[in-house]
Amino acid sequence: MLNQLVIGMLKAFTHINYLIAGIFFLFSSIPPTQADEWEKILNLEGKWRFSIGDALAWANPSFDDKNWDIIQVPSSWENQGFYGYDGYAWYRKTFKVPAGYQKKDLYLSLGYVDDVDEVYINGQIIGFSGTFPPRFKTAFRAYRMYPIPAAYLNMEGENVIAVRVYDSVIEGGITEGEIGIYINHADVTLSVDLRGIWNFKTGDSLDWQRNNLDDTDWNKIMVPAKWEHQGFWEYNGYAWYRKTVVLPKNLKGEKLFLVLGYIDDYNEVFVNGALIGSTGMTANGNPILGDDEAWLKPRIYYLPADVIHFGKNNTIAVRIFDKIGDGGIYNGPVGIIRQSQYESFRRRYND
Repeated sequence: MLNQLVIGMLKAFTHINYLIAGIFFLFSSIPPTQADEWEKILNLEGKWRFSIGDALAWANPSFDDKNWDIIQVPSSWENQGFYGYDGYAWYRKTFKVPAGYQKKDLYLSLGYVDDVDEVYINGQIIGFSGTFPPRFKTAFRAYRMYPIPAAYLNMEGENVIAVRVYDSVIEGGITEGEIGIYINHADVTLSVDLRGIWNFKTGDSLDWQRNNLDDTDWNKIMVPAKWEHQGFWEYNGYAWYRKTVVLPKNLKGEKLFLVLGYIDDYNEVFVNGALIGSTGMTANGNPILGDDEAWLKPRIYYLPADVIHFGKNNTIAVRIFDKIGDGGIYNGPVGIIRQSQYESFRRRYND
């Protein structure tokens, strides 16, 4: 009860500042040099389908939601006839990719969601913030901007967005923000897109760099996004990210680079168990605590040809030390690029 009261007080205070937070969103969520390069190409504000309750079948694009309520987005559900309701609810909306943007990297902005959300496009999960019960952690202060994998989209027809939400106290739902589909003119074209769900674990063990490590029981985390917004509130110290990817055979013979966006604060990167680079770490793997600007440095590392495999699984393991405040792989791009793309990346991100 006390925890709910504290959360409620904090949420009430923060709701007063949502408008201010929205103004500064671009500057806190992406590097300031790119803040003016986001463009909304499709406005999704207005009427959405809505139902209280919870069933994962509601993520299915073929689910018939015609008997659901109609609700305005953005606005709390308390303001629309569901006063006092705390618990699970779902939102659904259809959209078409605007003409001329079928070959662009697209993002879904849901603004602020109170408290926890899980987002699906055509039945495929594309992002989440906070954690649902029984390990409930709110993320009501996190601005939701999720990359949409092109493979999940119907470029010529309708697409279905389904948003699962859990609210603990006070207001709930998609409450504030600029809701829509966006492009980022600062994006670098990725040969292999690594944004999305990674395996994640707090703590530290050099054994976690191993290629054949069983990490199936690790937590799931979205990349890029601060780990504070995904259930690890106020966590400082070591943590590891891991992801397995198959490199396309058509990249064989190319010089490749691994791009890990921006990391707060210091990191080492292992591919198939081999150390390929670090930022803010000594040769012995200890953080250089005097490097206070490491979190502003874009991460890009050469992938040695003798370390990677084409047409087979490759394991990327990222060891991170966060000394204070926010932590993790907090902003993109995240993926693999060719050498021919490197110069444009370096110029854009001032590496």
